[in-house]
Amino acid sequence: MYNFRGIIRNLLQVNLFISLKETLMAYTVPTQTRIGHVHLKVADLETSLKFYRDLLGFEVQQFYAGSAVFLSAGGYHHHIGLNTWMSKNSPPAPRNNAGLYHIAILYPTRKDLAVILKRLIDAGYPLTGASDHGVSQALYLDDPDKNGVELYWDRPAEEWPKDAEGKLQMVTESLDLKDLLQLTG
Repeated sequence: MYNFRGIIRNLLQVNLFISLKETLMAYTVPTQTRIGHVHLKVADLETSLKFYRDLLGFEVQQFYAGSAVFLSAGGYHHHIGLNTWMSKNSPPAPRNNAGLYHIAILYPTRKDLAVILKRLIDAGYPLTGASDHGVSQALYLDDPDKNGVELYWDRPAEEWPKDAEGKLQMVTESLDLKDLLQLTG
């Protein structure tokens, strides 16, 4: 004997799934959407401030209850939030676990990227990598909590590498740091 109720329920679920999938697939995020800020769990606020404020140059916008601080470039409410709410005095998260790979900080000009590279070198702060991706040039380092940080400059879109069909072709090649540093004068 057939279980018609079960068959009908399964057909309705399949149709609902197909309809939902088509609806979800049809959505594209608006082109002006941006990622506004990142909020990081850190072990010690002062140690993190020495990196984000003192070395990278972000400005403190607000201290919050002694357990968080909000930093920005140019007076925005915050680009970076740092907190110890669940992480005070904790060791860094294991590198091989799921989680944040890195935050990326976009510099407006190639010269600005060169200036921050010189600051890092002068401070003896180690890089973990430096790459030319065709679309951008990037410096990689870890913050004091071993969160990955990418400092980068985007080439103008008309210079991005594309294949014969016009599709983007990003690469990972070595970045010439000596050439970059020449921009600092």
